[in-house]
Amino acid sequence: MLPTENGTDHHGRPLHAPRPVLWTRARYLVLLTWSFTFFSSVRVLSYLPTLWAIHASGDSGQHSLLTWSTWLGANLTMAAWLHEHNDRRANRAVAVNLANALMCALTVALIAWYRF
Repeated sequence: MLPTENGTDHHGRPLHAPRPVLWTRARYLVLLTWSFTFFSSVRVLSYLPTLWAIHASGDSGQHSLLTWSTWLGANLTMAAWLHEHNDRRANRAVAVNLANALMCALTVALIAWYRF
């Protein structure tokens, strides 16, 4: 069949079947949101073994107070940054960063408690 000027054959059918759109930006954003929610929730829970290990051993010498304080500051400032860039409204990302900051603060407190 010879193509016509408008990209169809002589019966008016397209020369190439349109490909279905499987991966749209909207679907990507939904998947990204759920992935963020899942991994952020798991991350908050992942602090618990460290807290338990420090408490059970009564020794925090193997944990860096500087590192945990830095992570605390990073989570707090990220929550504040997200809040400011979201027109001073809280959202899931702000809440997750605050939850991570809380877990870091608990770890810092436990390290300091057993260290000093």
